[in-house]
Amino acid sequence: MCGIVGYIGKSHCKDLVLGGMQRLEYRGYDSAGFVFVNEKAACLSYLKRTGTVANLAKELSVFDEDGFSGIGHTRWATHGVVNEANAHPHFNCKGNIALVHNGIIEEHESLRNELIAQGHKFLSKTDSEVLVHYFSSLFDIYKSVKKATIELVKKIKGAYSIVVLIEELPDQLLVIRHNSPLVLGRQKKGFFVASDVIAFSDKVDEFAFMPEDSIAVINKNSIQLLDFSGKSLLPVWQESNLAFVDVSKDGFEHFMLKEIYEQKKVIDKIVNFYRLVGTDSKLSASDDLGNALKYQLDIEYQDRIWQQLGLSLKTVKNLKKINLIAAGTSWHACKIGQFFFESISNIQTSVYLASEFCYMPFFKEKDSIFIFLSQSGETADTLQALRLVKSHNVPTVVITNVPSSTMVQESSGFLPMQAGPEISVASTKAFSAQQSILFILANRIALELEKITLQEMKSAEEDLFMVSQVLEMAIENYKWEISNGLAEKYSAYDKYIFLGRHISYPMAMEAALKLKEISYIFAQSYPAGELKHGPIALIDETTPVVLFSALDEIIYKKLLSNAQEVKARSGHLVVFAFEGQNELIGLADYAFVLPKVNPLLAPLACTGVMQFFVYEITKRLGRPIDKPRNLAKSVTVE
Repeated sequence: MCGIVGYIGKSHCKDLVLGGMQRLEYRGYDSAGFVFVNEKAACLSYLKRTGTVANLAKELSVFDEDGFSGIGHTRWATHGVVNEANAHPHFNCKGNIALVHNGIIEEHESLRNELIAQGHKFLSKTDSEVLVHYFSSLFDIYKSVKKATIELVKKIKGAYSIVVLIEELPDQLLVIRHNSPLVLGRQKKGFFVASDVIAFSDKVDEFAFMPEDSIAVINKNSIQLLDFSGKSLLPVWQESNLAFVDVSKDGFEHFMLKEIYEQKKVIDKIVNFYRLVGTDSKLSASDDLGNALKYQLDIEYQDRIWQQLGLSLKTVKNLKKINLIAAGTSWHACKIGQFFFESISNIQTSVYLASEFCYMPFFKEKDSIFIFLSQSGETADTLQALRLVKSHNVPTVVITNVPSSTMVQESSGFLPMQAGPEISVASTKAFSAQQSILFILANRIALELEKITLQEMKSAEEDLFMVSQVLEMAIENYKWEISNGLAEKYSAYDKYIFLGRHISYPMAMEAALKLKEISYIFAQSYPAGELKHGPIALIDETTPVVLFSALDEIIYKKLLSNAQEVKARSGHLVVFAFEGQNELIGLADYAFVLPKVNPLLAPLACTGVMQFFVYEITKRLGRPIDKPRNLAKSVTVE
């Protein structure tokens, strides 16, 4: 989970590279480094610092020297502690070859030992430093960048995007991609390479995604693209019309708080973007021409949706199985989405954790599709799962916030999340956006299968509009109380238990994740029905139990029973309940009470106030809310 930016051309590189690094800092902020061919000294000059890109930029601002080729790197530690020695770039023994790397190199220790036996000396504990030493030894043998690179990729295993700068070849950048995204950009004055197109989107005329298993040799005037056997490839250039939006906090103290408050707008935007117009799915001969034409437009729009998803109408109508794959918060959204597809579309749905999926037997099922969720579209384990499914010629659909991502490029089709940039590492508005899109998609499929009418589809859209208002209203109703006493009180506990049943259990999982990832408080979620199968032993007055209710009457009664079990053991109970659930509310030490909504959208209604509660607890503890320790926004390594 690192960010790479490189430039070579007729302009000085320092500000161009640093600017790109700041845009990619969501990929890692443990440390940052910059290396360039010094124009004056004709040698490699570099600076590495722990912490943010701002730390590096501050020192580089008084550094007068510059050059026309350079590479930068923002690191999220995978091998070796966070220090300057482990920060990128890494160098060979002579210090005349520099390399930055994103990904993981497997079996790097055996390569390291082999190189040490040859006399190489290592300064870091990273797998990345092995690459530069090994490349250097091959370059010494072959005296050719291309030959050395082809031999290098034969030897190394894992996932990697690599950029190399060689002192004796100052007008050249070497770029290598395998199972880790890289994109090229060109302008009249030179070329860029980066982990994400946003690093240079407004600075280039065209960009091209590097193909899987490819090598690029870039100079100031041209790019030579090769496959791993050395055969020439042609880059597929696209016109760059991607304006970079420098996102600000807009007066909010943290990006997370801003993004919590953006959720109503995001949900409304999703409904308006995907909604159908029309009155009823069955029109009689007496309907006027206007309604008939409007309905025809509905059918045509419906067709375009399936084309966007890479699915034929026949595929949709014959669907027998839906598979959802994701990681982290997106996985929790999928667990909620499972109830949408099974309850609304009446289609069997399975949910898989991406990090486990590739290591399980794959059973190809007729009339099935796989839907992959990822905020960034670069999540490494989800991407690997997509590639596995794709290799079996099964339709793959991606729901992501980044249309230019690798997952979109490699899938059969995709739906844009419409959430806008999410800067805080802890996902908030992407979670609510994913729930909303899955709910709409489940209804769209049901409409196509004639499980619901067009009017019921429109009612579902109105339900989403309503729940967006409830989400925002709940924050407003409770923000004063949370900020003026509740957050202080609940920040004093050092462990939490979260409970839910049925559709509220994934919500409990997400709430526990939010609390632990930004506050560092230990939190564990359980299905409430499992309480007496072990976890009930953990309940006492020192461990708050947070219970998420449901709007299904049978499930509610079961949850009420679980709440009584907690109180019978002197447990401290916090509930997220709905109006009319008076018995549960009466049992609670504190209750967040929300208006009733469509029962399937109950988790979405709770999302905002849950996130705000966790945010305020974390704020009281003085944690770095937007950039919690050990985490990065885009998980690009398995």
